[in-house]
Amino acid sequence: MVGPRSAVVVNPVKVPDLDLLRRTVGAVLARAGWPEPEWFETTRDDPGFGPATKAVENGADVVFVCGGDGTVTACVTALAGTDVALAVLPAGTGNLLAANLGLDSDAAAAVEVAVQGARRRIDVGVVGDRCFVVMAGMGFDAQMLQGTSEAAKKRVGWLAYVGGAVKHLRDRPMPLLVSLDGGPPMRRRSRTVIVGNVGRLQGGVKLLSAADPADGRLDVAILSPDTLLHWAALAWGVVRGQPRVPSMETYSARRVEIRSGRPQPRQLDGDLIAPGTGMSISVRHKALLLCVPQPAGDPDLAYGADAVRGDGEGGR
Repeated sequence: MVGPRSAVVVNPVKVPDLDLLRRTVGAVLARAGWPEPEWFETTRDDPGFGPATKAVENGADVVFVCGGDGTVTACVTALAGTDVALAVLPAGTGNLLAANLGLDSDAAAAVEVAVQGARRRIDVGVVGDRCFVVMAGMGFDAQMLQGTSEAAKKRVGWLAYVGGAVKHLRDRPMPLLVSLDGGPPMRRRSRTVIVGNVGRLQGGVKLLSAADPADGRLDVAILSPDTLLHWAALAWGVVRGQPRVPSMETYSARRVEIRSGRPQPRQLDGDLIAPGTGMSISVRHKALLLCVPQPAGDPDLAYGADAVRGDGEGGR
């Protein structure tokens, strides 16, 4: 019996040895009885949407995505609403979905997750014509990404983001209007608004403790520290997992509208997008079929055998 058909969408800039990756992926799939995958490389003009779409058209059952957050987000946008499963092959230094799945940088182990693991439908967030699976943000979190160099990320990994954050701790707050599910706007002077589908940031820090990636809702954190002492108290509360964290409000909604009086930096799943004066964010319930490890640890994304193809509401 021939195994499922697959394709690999890879960002060659993020992979130091592409030939080794090809051999590794091919060997694991061959042992499982899967045919040789089709390979696609991303480009500067197309970070993954086109290749992933082509893989679906060519009949792939699973699309492996190997790249940074931008590559994963582009492929999520292409695969959302289909019955084609996405499997993450971690690459780069800041892959947020891989971090929430508990995947390390070992390509063979990640391929085994697709071969031996479970399938689970999860929600995706939507901003304009793009999807995200981890978090969208406007303000400080995007400033932190802006202020972190690629060289620093290659040298020290996710710790490089600490340096990017320090540069902006004293920046002015944003005057904001935040509306949830069409309700009356809440006026805030905030440093950032983060809208999450899952809860963990880089380094295993859990910002949104109640986030459930399959509940049809998005979790919202409004962070409004004024001083360095406030920042310290906020960070300590998040790290300790306190139920109420100083300078942070949390909500849950299906639609989130954020408006500011001036353009602000913005990000989707750790990938910077163009600055803007607002974000309109919605959720598509169980739109993405995801390859996940067999349940053994993380309660957020360790799902059971009921997570099979066609489970949930994946239609466009």
